[in-house]
Amino acid sequence: MTAFLVLLLAYTISQFDRGFLAMVAPDLGRDLGLHASDLALLSSAWFAAFAAGQVPTGLSLDRFGPRRTVAGFLLAASLGTGALAAATGFAGALAGMALIGLGCAPALMGSLYLFGRLYPPERFAMLSSLMIGFGTAGDLLGSTPLALAAQAFGWRPILFGLAAVTAACALLILALIRDPPRLADPARGGLLRGFATVAAMRPLWLIYPVAFVSYAVVIATRSLWIGSYLGSVHGFDALARGNGALAMSVAMAIGAIGYGPLERLLRDPKRTALGGCLVTGLAFAALGLLGGRSAGLAVALLAIIGGAGLSYAILMAHARRFFPAHLLGRGVSFMNILFMGGASAAQGLSATALSAEGADPATLYGRLFVAFGAALLGATALYAFAPRAPSLTAAMPPPPGSAPAGRAREGRA
Repeated sequence: MTAFLVLLLAYTISQFDRGFLAMVAPDLGRDLGLHASDLALLSSAWFAAFAAGQVPTGLSLDRFGPRRTVAGFLLAASLGTGALAAATGFAGALAGMALIGLGCAPALMGSLYLFGRLYPPERFAMLSSLMIGFGTAGDLLGSTPLALAAQAFGWRPILFGLAAVTAACALLILALIRDPPRLADPARGGLLRGFATVAAMRPLWLIYPVAFVSYAVVIATRSLWIGSYLGSVHGFDALARGNGALAMSVAMAIGAIGYGPLERLLRDPKRTALGGCLVTGLAFAALGLLGGRSAGLAVALLAIIGGAGLSYAILMAHARRFFPAHLLGRGVSFMNILFMGGASAAQGLSATALSAEGADPATLYGRLFVAFGAALLGATALYAFAPRAPSLTAAMPPPPGSAPAGRAREGRA
């Protein structure tokens, strides 16, 4: 329980870090002289660095365990937060955001690694959903509370305080977390060999596209565009924008927690994730086509997207069925590369789409949300053909140095 709570704090900080820019962007952009495209690049840099950080995260989890991995990276996130708070221009802000993203890379992966090592696979989805759902408190803090705090204190003091909290969390992890027992024969391959093995698992190839798209379109909306959309299309002021983001964040928390019991009821992570992705894709299409007509409808559709859109834990649980123990760290990290790499790409591409001249904001955002929905529905159609579980006849890649399957069976006979 202690480990869960401490790692939950780390993940909550990570959730706050990936979404706070949407609330402080107007003030930060004004103080640093940044344009909308610059702010999009800042957010994209966070996700790009986060995705790149999955490679050392996966290797470190498999070799050293979550205690030193998560604590060490969080110290880097603390330094990045302080650098962003002290930034005077685009270059300093970009470096700070990238360092924050890198430092947050193992915040959730450390938890998933512990769940995968210490609990049976059928409990992985429930535990992951609880971690993600409760960790979405970071999103809640990054909505109306952050908007009010930014008005009262300014964005720089808030970020300096966040840097101190992040460093304290790293120290708590070092003091309270205990690593699971080391594997008898841990993977000793090259840096990228384990990732290449995971990438080459054919049963996962139809899961990869939906992993790349599903989280990307939801988090791009919540972490970057929801504030400017509600402001430019529906005329919301700062507090109303915060309340709109809060509604989506609450729905995300409820949805993430609810996915766990739903998966236990259906006993099938694939069907659970498939339904959630379908609802999310249709809600995005409706938001793009109809959301500009009514502010209430737009907020309701954003809440539906938030509630159904966090299928992350269930998709991860589905993929986890195919990972052998010695590749667990790199397996979940490889999946996170897809999730976060997609988020980075979605934010960069959406910034380009919204920079088109000669169109009003309602038209631009309408096109963007329809494109998000179409991309997710297309990836979901591919995911429908993915296998539910490993074939009984499929051979998992054995840990390096282990005996071949046939020889092992002979020894037991």
